[in-house]
Amino acid sequence: MLRGLLILLLLPLSVGSADARRRQINPIPFSHEPCSVLDNRPCTPSYCGVFDHGPCIPEIDYPYGQNLQLTILSSPSETESAKYRKPDHDLDTIADLFAELRACWSPPPADHARQGMQISVRFSFNKTGGLIGPPRMTYATSGVAAETRSTYLDAINASLNTCLPLRFTSGLGGALAGRPIAIRYVDNRELDSARPQ
Repeated sequence: MLRGLLILLLLPLSVGSADARRRQINPIPFSHEPCSVLDNRPCTPSYCGVFDHGPCIPEIDYPYGQNLQLTILSSPSETESAKYRKPDHDLDTIADLFAELRACWSPPPADHARQGMQISVRFSFNKTGGLIGPPRMTYATSGVAAETRSTYLDAINASLNTCLPLRFTSGLGGALAGRPIAIRYVDNRELDSARPQ
């Protein structure tokens, strides 16, 4: 009887402490919170599967992927013009690098250009901000004359050479050295369509 009375007295205390634990602020942000397949909600921004070992901790959607890819427009819109401003400090982030590369681009003159032309190149930097070899063309708009491709490749090389060497911080220089960077140049300027291509 005394044991039953003791259990009845301790039961509200244990329920109260469990209730207090439920009301605590969760120190783990929602998108990082582990969940299981038995939860009635998905892990955001990814889902767990029944074949995953351990708790599913979702990955963060970083703005830049493993491979460094960039699209540079010859005539950016007003909303994107801030991305084409040259940084006034040493390049310390990928965003700084991309802004510098955008600001360096100088398309070919209109009389040698082709409206809608797209060309992609791939290259790498060394630690000191110089190129490791010349940019290699990986794509060009189909049906374009070899002379036009050559004109755009020359413009890319000239644009990069005017900005080199880039001023990397030691941290960014070490992280970027040797990593391939792919850039797609798009000539979206309004050009005279009567000109031969």
